[in-house]
Amino acid sequence: MKRLLDRADERILAELTRNARIPHAELAERVSLSRNAVRQRIDRLERDGHIQGYTIVASDGQARTAAVAAMMFVYRHDRMRGGDVIQALKRIPEIVSCDVMSGEFDLVLRVEACATDRIREIWQEVAAVPGVRDTLTAFALSSMIKR
Repeated sequence: MKRLLDRADERILAELTRNARIPHAELAERVSLSRNAVRQRIDRLERDGHIQGYTIVASDGQARTAAVAAMMFVYRHDRMRGGDVIQALKRIPEIVSCDVMSGEFDLVLRVEACATDRIREIWQEVAAVPGVRDTLTAFALSSMIKR
């Protein structure tokens, strides 16, 4: 269950936004909590999805992006009881989003990887997941809006 953020959580997030590598001891001092309390709150913020992943920034100051993006449309054998498929997909780090769809397709995955060969490997892995009936993959030619 996601908890509401309190003032201490908001201050922790603000400090981490300024400097994500701040040591827990220094962060604790800035937000007036113990180091252990800060660590526990960061763990909870990660579990609750307020902190998601980490970004690597290239030497030019720009965030690195994957070289190749593809959309995978997934058909499951059983739409209503296909939760095992989604759990398996969560274990593939290059799958950056998974949406359950109405209409013809069951799931739409956005996959971002370093190379087309890695997209092919992911496609093979997804196709081999028990419960996946079929897939269709389309490569992104360019990204016009990315937020």
